[in-house]
Amino acid sequence: MAGEHGPLRVGVAGHIHLTPGSVRPIADALRAELHRLSDRPVHGVTCLADGTDQIFARVVLATGGTYEVILPAADYRDTITAARRAEFDELLARASTVIHTGHQHSGTAAYLAANQELLSRVQCLVAVWDGSPGCHAAATDRTVAAARQRGIPTTVLWPAQARRA
Repeated sequence: MAGEHGPLRVGVAGHIHLTPGSVRPIADALRAELHRLSDRPVHGVTCLADGTDQIFARVVLATGGTYEVILPAADYRDTITAARRAEFDELLARASTVIHTGHQHSGTAAYLAANQELLSRVQCLVAVWDGSPGCHAAATDRTVAAARQRGIPTTVLWPAQARRA
């Protein structure tokens, strides 16, 4: 399914608050899905949020791929807990490209803009989602629905061992 001119462009959406025991099963499921989607390394597209997005970025790197980051807002780094900022900074530095939405402040409007930008840049979407409805317009369920409405092939993963925190 990889494009003729370069790697398959795979976007990610998913839950932010995951239990520590969820990381490995989610990483394993993402690795298997990326392998299923393409026999070559992929190019990921992520907002690099805590949880799913950062697990995805690490899996993409571990499988020989690259990724770009869409930053929802100028103050987005401030939304990452202080204990997790070093990891965010490291992954951001490893991105092949960083795209800014133009929003100054994080919030639903900025996240929605980032999700729309993400969907405009991918050939398929992988969502780590437990199937529950979200509480705002940029929630995982809405991103999955928007991808499907656009005809973007979408895979939903939720390993049996995965739990939201």
